[in-house]
Amino acid sequence: MSDADVIIIGSGMGGATLAAQLAPTGRRILIVEKGERLQPSPADRDPEAIFGKSHFRPKEEWLDGDNQLFNPGNYYNVGGNSKFYGAVLLRYRREDFSPLRHLGGTTPGWPIGYDSLEPWYQRAEHLFEVRGTLGEDPTEPPHSRSYDHRPVPDEPTIADLRRRLKSVGLHPASLPLGVDIDQWLAHGKTTWDAFPDTCGGKKDAETVSLAHALRHPNVSLTTGCEVTRLLAGEGGQITGVEVLDHGAKKVLSAPLVVLSAGAVRSAAILLSSADENQPQGLANRSDQVGRNFMNHNCSAVLALHPFRRNSSIYQKTLLVNDFYLTGGPNGEPLGNIQLLGKITGPILAVSSPLPRPLAHWIADRSIDLYAMSEDLPNPESRVTVRNGRIMLDWKRSNWEAHLALVDRLKSLIRKAGYPVVLSRPFDRRTPSHQCGTARMGSDPMTSVVDSFGRSHDHRNLFIVDASILPTSAAVNPALTIAALALRSGQHIIETEFKP
Repeated sequence: MSDADVIIIGSGMGGATLAAQLAPTGRRILIVEKGERLQPSPADRDPEAIFGKSHFRPKEEWLDGDNQLFNPGNYYNVGGNSKFYGAVLLRYRREDFSPLRHLGGTTPGWPIGYDSLEPWYQRAEHLFEVRGTLGEDPTEPPHSRSYDHRPVPDEPTIADLRRRLKSVGLHPASLPLGVDIDQWLAHGKTTWDAFPDTCGGKKDAETVSLAHALRHPNVSLTTGCEVTRLLAGEGGQITGVEVLDHGAKKVLSAPLVVLSAGAVRSAAILLSSADENQPQGLANRSDQVGRNFMNHNCSAVLALHPFRRNSSIYQKTLLVNDFYLTGGPNGEPLGNIQLLGKITGPILAVSSPLPRPLAHWIADRSIDLYAMSEDLPNPESRVTVRNGRIMLDWKRSNWEAHLALVDRLKSLIRKAGYPVVLSRPFDRRTPSHQCGTARMGSDPMTSVVDSFGRSHDHRNLFIVDASILPTSAAVNPALTIAALALRSGQHIIETEFKP
C-alpha cells in the first residue's frame, strides 16, 4: 500500500500552496520536510544572532565554481525561505513573459503569457491577504480586481522620501506586502525583512498555505525527513522517494510525487537520482536539470543626510519601477528599486567592517534601498552534485545593467536631498531569489517540465517551485511561485483526480 496519494517534497511557497489547493479533494497528501518548525526564541529579533552569528543558517557547505567551499543562505525549516522573506508579493510584469532585450542578452520568454496566470495571481493575493493598491506603478499589469487590503502605511521618514522621489520625476508606489503589521510589531519593534517569523506576523508559506492545508484531516506533515533521491521504474514512473527520516533510511511511495525543495535542492535531488537507465539523473532527457541557474543581481544602497535621522522601524513599504522596462542606453530594462527592511546600527556593525560607533551613526541617518536587476538564463550557470556535495557555479549575467541601475538610483537620490549615497553588492552567500534549474517549456528537448510543472519524462512527477521559472524577471518571485502552484494544483485535480 502506498504511503499517500500525493507526496509533496518541501513545505515552502510552492509545496505548501500546492497542498492548500489539493487539500479539499480528500486525497491523502503527505508533505515531507527536511527541517523542523521554527520555535520562538531570543534570537528571533536579535540582529547579532541573525546577521553576525548566522544563527539560522544551515550548518552545511557547498562548492562554488572555483571549487571553494561556502555556507549557503538557504533555510531548512517548515515554510522554507519564506519564513525569512521580506513578504513582498509582487506580480511579474506582463512584459516579463515575452522575450525581452537586455544589455546582457535577450530573455527566452515563457510558454504561457501573463493572461494565463492572472486569475491565479488574483487567487494567490487573496490567499496571502496581500496589502497593496493599484494606480501608482506605471508598469503594473492588468488586475481583474483590486487588492482586498490597503497598503502597509509609510512611516514619516518614508512618506517624506516618497514626496522627494516624486519631486525628481519618479513614480514611487506602495509595495504589495503579506504582513499583519500589528501582529508583527506586537512581538518586537523591528523590520520583518530577513527576520524569522515565529509570531505569525508574516503571511508566509507556513502561516498561510500550510495552515490552510493542515485544517484538512487528509493532509499530514512529516519533519526532519530529508529526501535523498527519487526512484524510477519501467515506463518512467516514479516508484519511490528515498528519505532519511531522522537519520533512518526508508522509501516512501505514492501514485503522484511533487518536488518542491527549491531551485538548488530540487535540481540536486534529480541529479542524485541517476540510475542505469537515466545516468544523467531523472527528468533530465533534455540535459537541462541544474542548468540556467539565476540569482538576481542585487545591491544595498544607503542614502543619508548627516542632519536628518530616520526614525523608521520597518521602512519596507515603497518601490520604484521607472527603470523596470527602460533606462538603458538604447532603452533596455535596468530593474526594480525597493526599500530594504530598516538597517539598524547593530545590523550594519556586524555586516560591515565599519567601527561600531560609525555604523550606528550611519544607520541612524540612512534610508536603505534595494536595487535588483534581472539575471539572464545561461546553461553554463548550473547546479551539479559532486561526491554527494552540491556545487553551485553561478555565472552572473547582465551586470552592466545592474551597475547602470545603481548609478541612476544614486544620482536621483542625491537630487532628492541625500548628499551621501553608498552601495554594496550582495554576494553568492545571499540567495537573491534563486530560480531556473528545471525550467518549464513546451519542447521536451529544451526544458524539464511543461507549463503546469509536469515532468516531460515522468508523467507522475511534478516540480512546483522556483526551479521551473524560465526567467528571473527583476521582482520578488514569491507570488509567482504561489500562483503557479495554485494553477498546477487545479491541473492535477482535473487530470489526476478524476472520479
